[in-house]
Amino acid sequence: MPRLRRLLRWALFAFAGLALLGAIALGALYYLVAPKLPDVETLRTVEMQEPMYVYARDGRLMALFGETRRYPVAIQEVPERLKQAFISIEDSRFYKHHGVDYKGIARAVWLLATTDDKRVPGGSTITQQVARQFFLSSEYSYTRKLAEMLLAMRMEKELSKDEIFELYLNKSFFGNRAYGVGAAAEFYYGKKMNELSLDEMASLAGIPKFPSSGNPLSNPERAKQRRDYILDRMAELRYITRAEATQAQAVPMHAAPHERPVEVSAPYVAEMVRQEMVARYGAEALTKGYHVTTTIDPVLQAAADQAIRDGLSVYDRRHGWHGVEQHFDLVADEDAITARQRLRSIPAQAELLPAIVLGNEASQVRLVLADGSEIALGASQGWGGRSPGSLLKRGDLVRVRRIEAAAKTGSTAVATTVSYKLDQLPQAQAALVSLEPSNGALRALSGGYSFAGAKFNRATQARRQPGSSFKPFVYAASFERGYNPASIVLDAPVVFKDRRGHLWRPQNDSGNFAGPMRLREAMVQSRNLVSVRLLDAIGVDYARKYISHFGFDIEQLPPNLSMSLGTASLTPLSVARGFATFANGGFRITPWFIDEVKDREGAVVFKEKPATACPQCGVSSNGSGQAVRTSTVVDGFDLGPAPSAQAATAKPEAKPEPEAKPVDTSNLVLAPRAIDGRIAYQIVSMLRDVVQRGTGTAAKVLEREDIGGKTGSTNDHRDAWFSGVGGPYATTVWVGRDNYKSLGYREYGGKAALPIWIDYMRVALKDQPLAANDPPEGMIKVSVAANGSLLPEGSGGVAEWVKAEDLDRMQTYVDYGPDESVPAEEAFDIF
Repeated sequence: MPRLRRLLRWALFAFAGLALLGAIALGALYYLVAPKLPDVETLRTVEMQEPMYVYARDGRLMALFGETRRYPVAIQEVPERLKQAFISIEDSRFYKHHGVDYKGIARAVWLLATTDDKRVPGGSTITQQVARQFFLSSEYSYTRKLAEMLLAMRMEKELSKDEIFELYLNKSFFGNRAYGVGAAAEFYYGKKMNELSLDEMASLAGIPKFPSSGNPLSNPERAKQRRDYILDRMAELRYITRAEATQAQAVPMHAAPHERPVEVSAPYVAEMVRQEMVARYGAEALTKGYHVTTTIDPVLQAAADQAIRDGLSVYDRRHGWHGVEQHFDLVADEDAITARQRLRSIPAQAELLPAIVLGNEASQVRLVLADGSEIALGASQGWGGRSPGSLLKRGDLVRVRRIEAAAKTGSTAVATTVSYKLDQLPQAQAALVSLEPSNGALRALSGGYSFAGAKFNRATQARRQPGSSFKPFVYAASFERGYNPASIVLDAPVVFKDRRGHLWRPQNDSGNFAGPMRLREAMVQSRNLVSVRLLDAIGVDYARKYISHFGFDIEQLPPNLSMSLGTASLTPLSVARGFATFANGGFRITPWFIDEVKDREGAVVFKEKPATACPQCGVSSNGSGQAVRTSTVVDGFDLGPAPSAQAATAKPEAKPEPEAKPVDTSNLVLAPRAIDGRIAYQIVSMLRDVVQRGTGTAAKVLEREDIGGKTGSTNDHRDAWFSGVGGPYATTVWVGRDNYKSLGYREYGGKAALPIWIDYMRVALKDQPLAANDPPEGMIKVSVAANGSLLPEGSGGVAEWVKAEDLDRMQTYVDYGPDESVPAEEAFDIF
């Protein structure tokens, strides 16, 4: 007995010693780990990574940017059964323990002691998982486990159970870049959480344990086993009945990828927004959940994209079949399943689907699409009247267009038939920019035929020569120098020689010469030699400085006479901006496309306040209630009426000057004046004539008198342009090839670009009121003869509105007789 008592005493001492040593070890470990633990209070203000949302002006989604799919949800929005599904599998005692489940720990310790496994399940509560997700690594060690437990207990003291559960549901990874249960529900089932069925809730709850290897898409069998186990656990915990569990387990796995639908397709603009937001707020702009509203009008954007696709398709058909896109050497036994794999990296472009020819048999051609479906094209489904069999062979990569047609199958039933037709990607590209001249808001922008085919944004990045569409800017510069639409300039051969003796002989597109002609007619007919002589007369240096007021970089304007023919390298956006100056009365606006930025909480981070053209705002108060005119001198150019204009406006035919009234500009950012408003009026008047009887007459089909514009073409037809104004928009269209090759014979701006402009403007101008073009103050209506001289009042001639001070420069009419001979070629030094 004494011996037994001694053994018990020694055993007790040994146990106490071990307990003491364990306590000392744990205490030492605690004091080593605890001071390094982060402050769990930061979880109250934690910001989840969330993508950037981009919207059109009406609030419809244009794009989502960010590496993660996450749509944070409040715990109150999570259905009760969805919460129960997670609790059933992850932590059934979640609402009972205080951060650490000692029963679970005991079970894990027992498994470690009784098995050879180094890692065992159990022991981690939802709170511990949140601690690990936010603060700790995935390292498997006792130190990390202790830190996890300490953090969990601290979290339970600082946060409520629902706050912890909300963090868990929003932070957990569900595979396929989906973070949080909200994003997972949308991606796997295309539903909101309150729309999920019981089997879908259980499936989602089973993903976080194996997000990559066990989600319903990567491994549906494993996901089903885990789903069924969760349903059993829910029944055991009496969250659901056994009958409900059995019924849910009988549902086949049906998850499928669901991307959040983009409601407005404007990929070029969306990418512009992404770049601008990163430039403003850094790379974190894509993860902070910003909501960006743009200026883009969905209807106009769709019209722009469709106009480009249709216009390029028509252009392409004029130039025939240019061959297959690519050829693959298919092995003899390669079937549709194998062949389709070659299409994985080849995207659809616009409405054209990629397809590989499997065989050319008898009267039809067999093809496989990227989705694995096989189609056949008959003789009538070829291209340009040619059968597919004569154009294609096995292994060719081609494009087909899907055609859907509705047909009645009975008295009321309607069936949709689907067919395909052979097509091809256009070799040319195009860009369209449409903005409001009043403030520069972009309403539509398309940088090419298909963003999927090329991310290069030709509207903002392509610098191309505008050709004759640049002439209005040269004419505007000459009007500042005293010329006017009635001024006479010679359309005759001319040769220029530089200091090295090189000769330059500019030519008209028509190859002929018209002799002396009014500038209005020269613009209407797009006479190159008139523009060259005009620029030579006013001086290149002067013109470059003046034209830079439209917003062009002066360094991009050639310092020689070739500038008169549009040899500057300009983007379509910059050209549209320049034409906006004519339409808004002479003000330089800055194009913009981001209207508002909100953070994830809905607070406004940024609101655009654009500089606005305001012709009536050229007055301000002098402090005593009287309106006084502000200065019109910009960079040495007087952009307003000369002093002599005041006296001239007293004549009977002068436009009466309205009484100056102060305009409240306290909430308005005024755009700077770029050119004299009277010159803007004259140019718009001439642009309208270009449409009525010049190179842009095709636009008369729109049946609007407020449309004006200018065609543009360059050497060898490498570029085709049409820039114009109408209603509340200034719109520029460019067509060309990325490799600078010719568009083809006689592919002028009026043929290649103008039809796209017309198709777009037909939609843009629907129900829009006519834009006025009333002559501003300081102008006089006069009658001029064919030679540009003044005619007495009531004696006929051509009516023109001219600047009042230009009257002193205009000659009285003199009859020089019928001499219409064209002078011989004149020679000038180009410098």
